[in-house]
Amino acid sequence: MAYTTIDDPSAHFQTTLYTGNGSDGYSITNSGNSDLQPDMLWFKNRNSTQGHEIFDSTRGVAASLRPHNTDAENVDSPNDRLMSFDSDGFELDDDGNPNTNNNTYVCWQWKANGGSTTTNDASATGVGNQDSVYQANTTAGFSIVTWTGDSSVGTNAHGLGAVPHVIIVKCRSTNGERWEVYHHKNTSAPETDHLGLSETDATVDSAHTWNDTAPTSTIFTVGNSGAMNENNKTYIAYLFSEKQGYSKFGGYTGNNNADGAFNYTGFKPAFIIIKCTSTASTDWVMYDNKRDINPVGSDSGTLYPNLGNGDSSAGGIDFLSNGFKSRSTNGYHNGSSRTYIYMAFAESPFVTSTGIPATAR
Repeated sequence: MAYTTIDDPSAHFQTTLYTGNGSDGYSITNSGNSDLQPDMLWFKNRNSTQGHEIFDSTRGVAASLRPHNTDAENVDSPNDRLMSFDSDGFELDDDGNPNTNNNTYVCWQWKANGGSTTTNDASATGVGNQDSVYQANTTAGFSIVTWTGDSSVGTNAHGLGAVPHVIIVKCRSTNGERWEVYHHKNTSAPETDHLGLSETDATVDSAHTWNDTAPTSTIFTVGNSGAMNENNKTYIAYLFSEKQGYSKFGGYTGNNNADGAFNYTGFKPAFIIIKCTSTASTDWVMYDNKRDINPVGSDSGTLYPNLGNGDSSAGGIDFLSNGFKSRSTNGYHNGSSRTYIYMAFAESPFVTSTGIPATAR
């Protein structure tokens, strides 16, 4: 039987739907089994082309990044969109996205360390060769890391105590630098390759991104490109490490059949992001268990990290008690012989630590 280290995933990740009211002091409360004070908030307007917004408690409530473009960090002065990270949700202000009156929104939320950070002085600790600041949730395998570039090959502490399987890096201070993604199933030598979260490209080989060096349980390596570690530019990374019964970062090959590839995760999914790695001009797609029912995405439950588009259809996938399965021939997730990577987070483990099985949707 498949057991888990996390019986209630909602303590570490939740998806919340709400309708904007255009007023300040608008509090959104999560509905999961556990209270969740989020440290990373990823918002998307579902019924307009207002783009994605990512906030985190390391950078604070005034600063956001937008994965659908390569813009630098946007800093509100005063903060007039996100007001606070709350004990079980968040509070919004009245200025447009993500609180436009009568617009519908989704917010995906992850817990790190409650905004409490650790500064790694590399010369003092001997961990890495570059000073960095991180906050890590070692139980759920999620950390947020910031640093200032120095145009060298940098090695930064991440605080996970485990090897990260996914790393997403963004330059905060300069427009035009793309989002860089490491995924441990992106080719047989993933440290030599990269994907762009803001791009539709297939996998690209580049030594300038990860310096052809795989991450370890203590550090990750960044090359000396402008997107990763240029002198005096500021950067942020979001890192994820697999936890049994809670998260899975895998890969598969499509079969272009409505009876598509089944991917075992060991849990009932709550949220999945998929990217075709073998074919260019293919959008990233994202699905969750709140916006649509099986097959998820066949009606209007598909969003795209690299686009500002609202909810649309891109074929469908079934969220099952122990994984997910493609239910269309759509090239975004099930093209013939195409290769894919995915990130998945749990609604509930397939079997809890006490042996209680999950139910199907």
